[in-house]
Amino acid sequence: MFAVTVTFKIKPGYWDRFLPLMRDNAQTSLRVEPACRQFDVCTDSERTLEVFLYERYDNADAFQNHLKSDHFRAFNAAVADMIESKHIATYGTVE
Repeated sequence: MFAVTVTFKIKPGYWDRFLPLMRDNAQTSLRVEPACRQFDVCTDSERTLEVFLYERYDNADAFQNHLKSDHFRAFNAAVADMIESKHIATYGTVE
């Protein structure tokens, strides 16, 4: 299993545009990518303008395929100007 976490800080004024696009990307990933096993979009009212993602894939190659997918590339282009910062971390299963 291969896990990915992403923390976005959204620019002020873009929250209502960003979140539906993020949800759609997550739902599409789960629907059309067989190796995408989980894709949670999380927020916390104490940290406004922050979005946390938890994604699980069969392996690192499946995540790379996700990054190359048409739906992800369209999402990434659509939200590029809405993001103040983004931190990505990846994790593999301990054997």
